[in-house]
Amino acid sequence: MKNIQYLMITFLLAFASCTKDFEEINTNPNAPNAVEPALLLRQVIYDYGEQMSYEGFVAGNLLGQYFTMVDFNLFDRHSLSDPQLGGNPWPVIYANLLDNEKLLELSRSSSSYSVYEGPALILKAYMTAALTDLYGDIPYSEALRGEQGLVTPAYDSQEDIYTASGGILDNLEQGIDRLESYHGNFALEGDILYEGDLSGWLGFAQSLQVKYLMRISGVQDVSTLLQTVHEQGQYLQNNQRNACFDFSNEQPNSFRMQQLRDGDFNLFIMSETAQAILSELEDPRMEVFFRPAGNDPDTYTGLQNGPDASATSISVADYSLPGTIFREHTGDLQANFMTSWETLFLLAEAAERGFIAADTKSLYEQAVQQAFEYWNTEMPSNYLSGAAAFDAENSSPLEQIITQKWIANTINGYEGWNEYRRTGFPDLRPVSASLNSDQMPKRMPYPTDEATLNANNYQAFVTNQGTTINTPVWWDN
Repeated sequence: MKNIQYLMITFLLAFASCTKDFEEINTNPNAPNAVEPALLLRQVIYDYGEQMSYEGFVAGNLLGQYFTMVDFNLFDRHSLSDPQLGGNPWPVIYANLLDNEKLLELSRSSSSYSVYEGPALILKAYMTAALTDLYGDIPYSEALRGEQGLVTPAYDSQEDIYTASGGILDNLEQGIDRLESYHGNFALEGDILYEGDLSGWLGFAQSLQVKYLMRISGVQDVSTLLQTVHEQGQYLQNNQRNACFDFSNEQPNSFRMQQLRDGDFNLFIMSETAQAILSELEDPRMEVFFRPAGNDPDTYTGLQNGPDASATSISVADYSLPGTIFREHTGDLQANFMTSWETLFLLAEAAERGFIAADTKSLYEQAVQQAFEYWNTEMPSNYLSGAAAFDAENSSPLEQIITQKWIANTINGYEGWNEYRRTGFPDLRPVSASLNSDQMPKRMPYPTDEATLNANNYQAFVTNQGTTINTPVWWDN
């Protein structure tokens, strides 16, 4: 018995001595316990740009009717709760907003990191807008606080998300202020948009001001603010200043459509809507966005969106597949956050609506020229005097502006859908076999997890907005 007691005491003493410094012994002194802001900035920019470029292609391009799908196409038939190859941007955007929030906190923790505060505020505004524009009311002011124990955040109204303190427009103002007031000597590292050039971020932010003021212009008086931004003239004005980064031709940094199996890539074909618009304009960008159908190099053929594959026999050989820029030559493609041509189209619309004092036609023609340059395509000398003319017959200047912006946004399909919802242009067509009662969706559906994991806040929000995809968001009312 004494022997047993002795052994137990020896074991307990040995265990105590082993566990006394357990945490210190088992901590790698060479492993960082905090992420460097440069790594976070690069991670947020690249991950968001890569994932949302893919999302914009496989889902946004269906809603915007650039492409259609010949099979596995419930989303294309507007059953938006059934995403297949894409169609679920909610977790993508929130994950990057969370990383960006960590970057913002770091930027405020030390003077050596303060150079990151302006870009982090601008990215927060940008990604928040992308999320609320797709879904409407979302968790915002209480979101991203899981580490603090707040795992069931309340929903904020889209109006507040845009206009309240700490919202989209306010964060852009704050971001611009931080950029203009920064006089430190620390470089902005990890910046794959502007290689640390803060003036590029300033132009990016002012172009976003134009974009988001125009987005809410149907429900808010934005003319004074727009005129001020226009007069300051610090927004993006040429393609060399675009907020973009290049994909490569090879993995791992190629556009993800290159990495899909042939069978998945070939599910996407030219939309009948895109064929009609580009053919009427005799637009040579057709050859960039699509491949000829069959063996005829001059024939481009589209299909009406949302076919019922179970009731229709479709041969992809009869239609135009996506162009080589989305597959073989993705090094010619960019992840596009904001561009000069989009800014100029928005300003042209603002001038046409009387929000700013400017020459609408001049802005429009500059935007079209830059959009051709962006897609590395020579604009025909007579392009702006034909069907694409600012004052073309059987069209309106506003329709011309939005349609040209729609064409150039082929890499950002969700943007084409957003602007269609806001303006009604271009004229998108009913889908062939609709699963949404022949209605064009007004917003994306919420993830099913929200109704179970955030039930109380979700139900309170449902009372306010409803959950149907046919309910318009605030700026679309």
